[in-house]
Amino acid sequence: MSRILRHLLANVILACISFLFLQPALQAQTAAPVGNSLLPGPKPPDAPLEWKQLVGIYRLTDAKETVVVLERSQHLYLLRSPANQEEIVEKDGVLWLDGGDSRKYGHTVWHDDNGTLHFSYLNWIYSREDAGSDPVHFYHVTSVQPVAELREKALKLSPPAEPGPFRKPELVELVTLDPAIHLDIRYASANNFLSTPVYTRARAFMQRTAAEALLRVLRKLQPLGYGLLIHDAYRPWYVTKIFWDATPAEGKIFVADPQKGSKHNRGCAVDLTLYDLSSAQPVEMPGLYDEMSPRSFPNFPGGTSLQRWHRDLLRRAMESEGFTVNEDEWWHFDYKDWKQYGILNMPFEKLAVSH
Repeated sequence: MSRILRHLLANVILACISFLFLQPALQAQTAAPVGNSLLPGPKPPDAPLEWKQLVGIYRLTDAKETVVVLERSQHLYLLRSPANQEEIVEKDGVLWLDGGDSRKYGHTVWHDDNGTLHFSYLNWIYSREDAGSDPVHFYHVTSVQPVAELREKALKLSPPAEPGPFRKPELVELVTLDPAIHLDIRYASANNFLSTPVYTRARAFMQRTAAEALLRVLRKLQPLGYGLLIHDAYRPWYVTKIFWDATPAEGKIFVADPQKGSKHNRGCAVDLTLYDLSSAQPVEMPGLYDEMSPRSFPNFPGGTSLQRWHRDLLRRAMESEGFTVNEDEWWHFDYKDWKQYGILNMPFEKLAVSH
């Protein structure tokens, strides 16, 4: 998906958190690493579980005020405005907010019957706005028509004509490149914004030039203990058409216009994350894949130090081999040669295994 957040995030809290934390974060990302290391500084320790469960974006009930709870350098903070950053401290097993005036303010945390996290503070109640770690809270739409009917219609259509000229397509199946490339193809399952499988098979392809660049990224990450987990890569044009037709009018900003196509249709975009080679488990990032919240920004300064470190490591590794991160999605990367390939519409079933 593309342009997911651009029209959703006119929110003053982003300006607030950017003012305090974004510039140092960007400087850390762009600073020259020691030697040829991709590491975005020393790897920070993980935050305690109860901190990670609290970290997130909250809105004051019945008001417009939004706050962010984040961990930085083994300290928890509640950020209300550029001039109002309060450290959350622990004393005798209780979390307290330090308002900077030598007084400590206790607060309570609980879940309601729907599973939404809340905390109260000075008689105010804040409710969790992001998805937390639960994919049930992902953005979902109710399809205008059944996806099976939309697929039947879309398969009878053709992509828009393009002037070209374009390189001859050469799609490579990513799992054939290295066993350390794993798949979690969300659109081949019900774990996506339409809540139903759209792909008929869980496969991932890219143009050979992009696939070879991705393999070089993997080779750089493996000595650091990480592999690549692919969520999506080449997307046949008819799927983009399904997304568009399935999405109600008010949600069109969330999906690519099939009349323009997408970089996924050209085989030069990939949605991915890191996983730990020793455990084969995905690493934690500041936000979830395909999440509709500010946590999806590649420079969102919330989350924990380790989550941001992993997100920045992925970005640095991808950018070192000619990929560019999407401005709205930390997981989406476009390869530099995408303009040299036309929109493709070959279903996965018709693609042979290629190395």
